[in-house]
Amino acid sequence: MILPPVRDPRMVTVRRGGTLTDEHHHLLALWAAACAERVLPLFAAERPDDTRPSDALAAVRAWTRGDLPMMATRAAGGHAMGAARDLRGAARFAAYAAGQAAVVAHVAEHDLGAAAYAIKAVRAAGGPDAGRRERDAQRTLLPAAVRDLVLDDQARRDALCWSVFGA
Repeated sequence: MILPPVRDPRMVTVRRGGTLTDEHHHLLALWAAACAERVLPLFAAERPDDTRPSDALAAVRAWTRGDLPMMATRAAGGHAMGAARDLRGAARFAAYAAGQAAVVAHVAEHDLGAAAYAIKAVRAAGGPDAGRRERDAQRTLLPAAVRDLVLDDQARRDALCWSVFGA
C-alpha cells in the first residue's frame, strides 16, 4: 500500500479539496509515465506481444492532453497491472509501474507508485546499486514546478514505498 493514511493536501486536486492544480497534476502524471517507460523493456522482454503496459502509458499521456477521460485512463492502468499478475521479478514490477502511472489520473499520489515500482524493476534486474542509479535518474526527469513537492513526498512516504527513495 503506497497511499498514506493521512493525505497531503498538496497531492489532492483542487476539485477534491486540496491544492494540486490541474497543471501540476498533469506534470506528475507525465513524470510517472516517464519513470515507467524507462523500465518497460523489462516487461517487453518477457511478454513482447502484450501491449497493456504501453497502452496504459499512452492513455495517461492522452489524459494529460485532454484526449481521454480519467475513467478510461484508470481502466488502462488496471489492465496494465493485470498484465503483471502471473509474472515475477523485473517484468512484474515494470508492468505495475505502468499501471501506477496511468492511475495517477485518478489519484495523483500514485506517481510515487510508478517511480517505486520502476526502481524495484531495476533492482530486480541489476541489484541495489542499479536501483539507486534509477532513483537518481528519475529525479533528473522531475519538472521544476513539482520537484520540491515530489522530493518532499518521497521523504514522507519512503517507508510505504519499500524504502526505495532513501539513500
